[in-house]
Amino acid sequence: QLQASGGGLVQAGDSLRLSCAASGLNFSSYVMGWFRRAPGKEREFVAVINWSSSAAYGADSVKGRFTISRDNAKNTVYLQMNGLKPEDTAVYHCAAKRQYSASSAYDYWGQGTLVTVSS
Repeated sequence: QLQASGGGLVQAGDSLRLSCAASGLNFSSYVMGWFRRAPGKEREFVAVINWSSSAAYGADSVKGRFTISRDNAKNTVYLQMNGLKPEDTAVYHCAAKRQYSASSAYDYWGQGTLVTVSS
């Protein structure tokens, strides 16, 4: 089970840190990703991090602003979001998969947390 938290209503330029706590799986064996779905739009990839935090990358739309990290001791993955923009408004979901390759499918999805950025 994956449970995201940390969303809220903020103003443009503010920061938020999302958390996703995992249970019932061997967390350190899974690649973790963040996705978001804005109102009326399709789900969009945000960032991914590998098992040991030795590799990670994010979408062009969030590079330089968002940072993904994980704490395997706490079974938690984070998304630090700085310089938030109104276009970042979305429901953010975390997900887990075995393979780091971009083409591999995610095995588990968590419920989302809503981030609303006002201008």
